[in-house]
Amino acid sequence: MEYVKLGSTGLDVSRICLGCMSFGLPDRGTHTWSLDEEASRPLIRRALDAGINFFDTANVYSDGTSEEIVGRALAEYANRDEIVLATKVHGRMRSGPNSGGLSRKAVMTEIDHSLRRLGTDYVDLYQIHRWDPTTPVEETMEALHDVVKAGKARYIGASSMYAWQFSKAQYTARLGGWTRFVSMQNHYNLLYREEEREMLALCADQGVGTLPWSPLARGRLTRDWDETSERSRTDEFGKRLYQEGDRAVVDAVAAVAAERGVPRARVALAWLLQQNTVAAPIVGVTKPHHVDDAVAALDVHLTDKETEALQEPYRPHHVSGH
Repeated sequence: MEYVKLGSTGLDVSRICLGCMSFGLPDRGTHTWSLDEEASRPLIRRALDAGINFFDTANVYSDGTSEEIVGRALAEYANRDEIVLATKVHGRMRSGPNSGGLSRKAVMTEIDHSLRRLGTDYVDLYQIHRWDPTTPVEETMEALHDVVKAGKARYIGASSMYAWQFSKAQYTARLGGWTRFVSMQNHYNLLYREEEREMLALCADQGVGTLPWSPLARGRLTRDWDETSERSRTDEFGKRLYQEGDRAVVDAVAAVAAERGVPRARVALAWLLQQNTVAAPIVGVTKPHHVDDAVAALDVHLTDKETEALQEPYRPHHVSGH
């Protein structure tokens, strides 16, 4: 395993982050394809054995059961001081008012609920899951600062939004003397490169580490375009992210992988890992070989010719994932 500093911080994170949306009770929340605790624990153990120290979940994943499963497994298998544990806030957790968003009430309430479910006194990275247009950014940034100063989070991060929104949040925090975001968890992969327009350049300039979600495009980069999975058939959000024209990119990944004699996932992740703005792709897993392929991607070094072949078929997309 390789490790890198997260952005301009002194925090060491593995170059592969284990995405934990796959773990959770299938009958809770909206992820009917998620794995229950018995099926999840061996995968978490395998990731730890491979040297992965970075784990990302969210309060909204499987109605909080992802946090519960991850928290119990890490408490048993890992040394808390060596683990970088990340979770997120924004999604609606209950019916009725004040059940989601980024108000001071929501942030303060949800960090305590997340810590209880995770079974820990603090998270290393507390991220806003999306932008909240209904709450003043000053209110959100001060609340996150207070979470850090209370010792409940070591760092804060953000997720998919427009570059102007992220810049506004960072500037607001600086004006208020509050904690600023150290990371951006954004939608970025070979099938969706719109983040190259502004967000990645902004993060590079400001020393913010990026943590791409869906680095394998929800599995599309690992199989033939017309092949489906249980997740792809039931993932309504994922169906809106990609387009028919992406087939050519999928075919290019297949060709490079075949020439090298390696699984497609390794090629797609290798491309992402060689982007100088990327700290650690967030890789979701449901099978042991998914962990193995993610780690093995660190040893795949693409040539300029291979990189060009992977990038050339790309066609612009409408902005999505925010």
